[in-house]
Amino acid sequence: MYVADQPWPELGDYVAEESVAVVPLGSTEQHGPHLPLATDHLIAEGLAREAADRTGHLCTPTVNVGVSPHHRQFHGTMWVDPPAFRDYVESFTRNLAYHGIDRVVYVNAHGGNVQHLREVGRRLRDDGTMYAIEWMWNESIPELVDEVFEHNGPHGGPKETAMIQHLAPELVHEEQLEAARDGGIVDVENAEHLNRHGARTFYDAIENSESGVFGDQTDATPEIGEELFEAAAAQLVHLLGWLDEQRIDDLLAPAHIDPQPGSRR
Repeated sequence: MYVADQPWPELGDYVAEESVAVVPLGSTEQHGPHLPLATDHLIAEGLAREAADRTGHLCTPTVNVGVSPHHRQFHGTMWVDPPAFRDYVESFTRNLAYHGIDRVVYVNAHGGNVQHLREVGRRLRDDGTMYAIEWMWNESIPELVDEVFEHNGPHGGPKETAMIQHLAPELVHEEQLEAARDGGIVDVENAEHLNRHGARTFYDAIENSESGVFGDQTDATPEIGEELFEAAAAQLVHLLGWLDEQRIDDLLAPAHIDPQPGSRR
């Protein structure tokens, strides 16, 4: 159920019986010469809407701009500062709690959002508002991603390319796949310059990738994209099912260990 399409009485009926919502989040940032800036939020929304359709749970509108300053040198990239992002996400999530939602899955497709969504989830859990967790699609199917691609990449690589070939093929510039590969880093795992004596010495994507992306994009196909999408959507459905079955008291922060040290109780 997509919340923005519903009249308010039907939403009242939903929260009278259900307490789960999915919130898709992504970014608007460069994804190389072959993919749209919308890549991350298209993937997040596609998976969130699919899982909501399969389960009947509530899906909110998508957060299209995330924490992306590390891509700022590339034209068109938009970002918000981390504190503003955290406060914004926390605020609208508390709105959901006001209406009766007490567990949320942040369906995330942008690595720059991860730590901030985890922080928001901790804030909401620690004060007893709700249980909110971050879910990253490719981390739900790591074995499959490694199996289908010889040279994967953390950004704008074949996994994201295949997903957009499946979800929005008209936005993929197929003639630029080789340029994306040749202007980036194909073998990320063996790129020694990304780490110096145990330290990560760079901050921005442009410092490592002229094309802005990593991996071998020419390995991507729409068929692989469909396989990845179906596998990740199934994992999200399983997560929502597990979450729906839990007692909310078991999901919130545990009490202090008792007896407290020094209490003599």
